[in-house]
Amino acid sequence: MGPEAVSAPSARPSWYALDTGGWRDYVTLLHLPYTAWHLSYVVIGGCLAPAIVWGRLGAAVAAFGLAVGIGAHALDELRGRPLRTTIPNSVLVVLAAISIGAACAIGVAGAIAFEPWIALLVPVGVFLVLAYNLELLEGRFHSDLWFGLAWGGFPVVCGYAAVAGDLNVAALLAAAFAVLLSLAQRALSNHVRFVRRRVATVAGELSVAALLAAGFAMLLSLAQRALSNHVRFVRRSVTSVDGELELEDGSRERLDADSLIAAEERGLRLLAAASVVLAAALVAFRI
Repeated sequence: MGPEAVSAPSARPSWYALDTGGWRDYVTLLHLPYTAWHLSYVVIGGCLAPAIVWGRLGAAVAAFGLAVGIGAHALDELRGRPLRTTIPNSVLVVLAAISIGAACAIGVAGAIAFEPWIALLVPVGVFLVLAYNLELLEGRFHSDLWFGLAWGGFPVVCGYAAVAGDLNVAALLAAAFAVLLSLAQRALSNHVRFVRRRVATVAGELSVAALLAAGFAMLLSLAQRALSNHVRFVRRSVTSVDGELELEDGSRERLDADSLIAAEERGLRLLAAASVVLAAALVAFRI
């Protein structure tokens, strides 16, 4: 077969990460595409309310922007530096404490001014942020299902409650939509993060049959999360990937790290854009 070509994965830990250092680390820390994606769930929930009160919806979006966009991501970066930033640990702790505290203050103030029962959502949100991002209780809450509930369903519920003051079937169905979409996001991003952050080299040979089997596994995972077991195995056991694409016309294409994650990253970009567009459409419908 001749000498093997070895490729290294992209130096960036994520497709939206900027070059390391200075102010760029703080922008990367925000996970801007994903933060916008999850804030769109708050907007979707609020726009389903019988009558829109833009001030309350804006406050809910601001609270989630602080708690998720800054607080949750700062805590996540404390555990193993997945984004490879150089932000000091002490700064990450301060950012998390201030942003989560400010989000709680917004929630309590909204409950006092509007509906007292909404204050019950505040400790639930605090628990979800801490339990998921700090992997409390041996990581029992750091799973795909809890990701979908915490960053998909919960924002929809809070957005609707902040505007309407109650919950109904429509809000719960929208929350279910957000959970499912978040699980799809998770199924895609698990593989992308694995390649970008864990794979050292890519080389070797891969047949069309194996490629089709991988495609089958991806489709099945979106419906049943079956791929999660395989992802966990690869994360814990695999140190390198050997592969080459053999096409039906007999030609061969070397499988490198970037091509290995290209389709998943494109899917993530499209899903993120779709959620934001849906939120914008609902806002435009209400204006």
